[in-house]
Amino acid sequence: MWLSTREAVRVGMKADDVTDFMLWGLPLSIIGARLYYILFDLPQYIADPIQIFNIRSGGLAIYGGLIAGGLTMYFFTKYHFISPWTFLDIAAPSVLLAQAIGRWGNFMNHEAFGPETTRSFLESLHLPQFIIENMYIDGAFRQPTFLYESVWSLLGVILLLMLRKRPHLLKKGEVFLLYLIWYSFGRFFIEGLRTDSLYFLNIIRISQLLSAVLFIGTIIVFILRRKKDKNLTDYDRSFGDNQSII
Repeated sequence: MWLSTREAVRVGMKADDVTDFMLWGLPLSIIGARLYYILFDLPQYIADPIQIFNIRSGGLAIYGGLIAGGLTMYFFTKYHFISPWTFLDIAAPSVLLAQAIGRWGNFMNHEAFGPETTRSFLESLHLPQFIIENMYIDGAFRQPTFLYESVWSLLGVILLLMLRKRPHLLKKGEVFLLYLIWYSFGRFFIEGLRTDSLYFLNIIRISQLLSAVLFIGTIIVFILRRKKDKNLTDYDRSFGDNQSII
């Protein structure tokens, strides 16, 4: 939240806008992440409904959180007369940073790991011993896919912050669009390594499908916005008109 608040103040928004959004956005995103996970494993939770509330054992899906957070943001910005694109640009690096940190919860819970590997492979990655030891799961060492996604997300944060310092390269809304492109690209490949993926029809990995659709769709939106609207506001100047809802 600190990253978002600092950027909001820099561009002339009220820090309270970020705080107020978080009061709604954070809990609703957690609920959305849980409901998304339950939806694709519904028979298990119908058989044992009390497990719906047992989030300590895992079961939060990032894409569900993003959907719920996005809907919350839309209605929040409408109510407060803030451009959704403006708010998304401000929030994108913070959201990606939260995802990078959140993956360490998977590490603690022995979730989101990959196929079997060897100790020597993990050592070749120069990982700390506590990570190597904790990757011994169900009688074998496992690929630390949680770490791959955490590092990928952290690199994305650095990239977005660097680009945000060069506003002449970007238009309003493009920090957020680049976030979607970056995250979905990495998630597609990392998801292919995971052993606990949610499946559609027992064939298609849901997160891989969503990542592919999101990656392609966002690139199309990026290109079409540039082609159709030659008067798109530059990123650094997009905040002078916070009353715009377009």
